[in-house]
Amino acid sequence: MSELKGIGESEPTSAVAPGAVSDETSKGASNAASKAASKAASGPVPGAVDVRALTALAETHHARAVRPLGTREIAGHLVKVYAIEAPGRVVAEREEASALRVAGPHLELGRARGSLGLAVLILHAGGDGDYVLVQTWVEASMSDLAVFLGPAGRPDELRPGRVGLAPCVWEAAVLAHERDAYVRNVLDGTGPMGERLAAWGADVTAGHLR
Repeated sequence: MSELKGIGESEPTSAVAPGAVSDETSKGASNAASKAASKAASGPVPGAVDVRALTALAETHHARAVRPLGTREIAGHLVKVYAIEAPGRVVAEREEASALRVAGPHLELGRARGSLGLAVLILHAGGDGDYVLVQTWVEASMSDLAVFLGPAGRPDELRPGRVGLAPCVWEAAVLAHERDAYVRNVLDGTGPMGERLAAWGADVTAGHLR
């Protein structure tokens, strides 16, 4: 097509299909969204955001040691056990034994909640108390979570946590690994299920997690 225009011819226009967005429109919308996001970030903080508490948490945030304690059979379940330790705290045999005692009765009722027989047990010697989490893999690719808590260093006083209590940032880091280990080795694994479960049991996380 010739680039020369005859007298009276109008400037060429880009053909845009109905409902389509041109590059210019898309870029404009993107820039507008970016400016809006920037303005919101630098503008007034919504009332429900506790800036003082968040700042205090950020200033004191630190890594915590995570150790795998092996895979056990508890109440007919294969249970992968972890210890999380706050600075100055240690999960000793006494704490481990108490956590296993707490987990037993809970896992005995697993079938009633659709348990598939695999669980993760976390013993967390925290800065403000002791916590025991039991996550069980259940039907329909879901999980079941129970949280127990008690005063620091007094494992015999562990009791069920309040409804709605969920993992802290360090516990969630372990459970994030366990989600991937479960998918990687059991759901997406190959070979007989016994081999998949052995691979799942060996797939652990350790070190200092933030």
